[in-house]
Amino acid sequence: MVLFLQATDVLGQIVFFIIFFIFIFVYPRLMLSQLIYRIEQSAIKMEEMSRKANSLAAKKSGKAPSKELKNRIDEFTDLVVVEPSSIDPFGLVKKIDQTIRSMENRFEEFTDEIAGDISEKEKQELNYALRAAIGLRQISKVVRHFLEIAKKFKNLQIAMIIHMQLPMIEKVAESELKGTEAFASGWPIGDSIGPLAAASFMDKPKEIAEDVVVSEKVVEGRKCYFLKAKGPAPHLGRVDEAIEKIMKKKRIARVVTIDAAGKLEGEKTGSVAEGVGFAMGGIGQREIIENILLPKKMPIDTIVVKLGIEEAILPMKKDIYNALPKTRETVMRAIRRAKKGQAVLVIGVGNSCGVSDTSGAVDEVKKVVETLDRKYNEEKEKKKGGWF
Repeated sequence: MVLFLQATDVLGQIVFFIIFFIFIFVYPRLMLSQLIYRIEQSAIKMEEMSRKANSLAAKKSGKAPSKELKNRIDEFTDLVVVEPSSIDPFGLVKKIDQTIRSMENRFEEFTDEIAGDISEKEKQELNYALRAAIGLRQISKVVRHFLEIAKKFKNLQIAMIIHMQLPMIEKVAESELKGTEAFASGWPIGDSIGPLAAASFMDKPKEIAEDVVVSEKVVEGRKCYFLKAKGPAPHLGRVDEAIEKIMKKKRIARVVTIDAAGKLEGEKTGSVAEGVGFAMGGIGQREIIENILLPKKMPIDTIVVKLGIEEAILPMKKDIYNALPKTRETVMRAIRRAKKGQAVLVIGVGNSCGVSDTSGAVDEVKKVVETLDRKYNEEKEKKKGGWF
């Protein structure tokens, strides 16, 4: 009996080691196949979202959505922008600025080519819908690229890295799709909070530079110049050119910028913070503006409304709109820092989509935000379903 038990024990150990070594070799392959399946499903989902974004742009063009039109938009969303060489850094900002201008011209040319009988405002909405569609297209292509590499070389590490980042990537992709819809529909987006804050002070705007308007107003004894991209069509405008013109003609004592800024996880969407420096995203214009302002050694205040990275391109949420009263109060505090009789330049930085150029924009945006908020809550309730 003892011999039998010993033999059974030895046999069990042998079986254990056999299973253990099989598990070492089989488990990574099993894990790789599971990861690839998950990433494949995500890639298919993003490619479908990209097609939906292109469809929204095709519908916005005002033409019948023919196969030829869809193919042209599909081809255009593969647009490549080659960044200038930075080996010689001298004049790099000017080269970047010229490249960006060329890119914007290309968007305008293509928009004119595919647009039917639609207004200039609708053309601009189509223009920015295409930009969001390109962003979504690039995301789907990058995910597909790394998926195919992981499959080709059976690389578990690459599959794991992509899989770990998928929730964030999918969130950004969904925001790009909703952003395409927002631009095509002319809705205000999260990034429009800066222009909206500036518009709330404006009465009689006039165009001062390419797609930029300014409104003069005396506020508590200080002459203020409120600046924003022209709306309600989507525009970013040449804010640098507008600032340069104003600085040449007027003696500005203080500059105040209002912009949306990425929040940290745990921070509340719509919270307002103050700081110093010129608040502006992207590259090119900001560097040019700083070269204009910083040598003058004037105070530059910044006011930022916190929101998530994906919320910047999403239709404006109620929490972001509700930050407007506090943003206005903070702007007033910044204006009061200038002495009476001095001039202050207040700039609402961001995309003007859905935001017109007078204080009436506040009520217009409020109606859209409340309508979209109701729609969002209804969809949320539907997703909850019944008991199960």
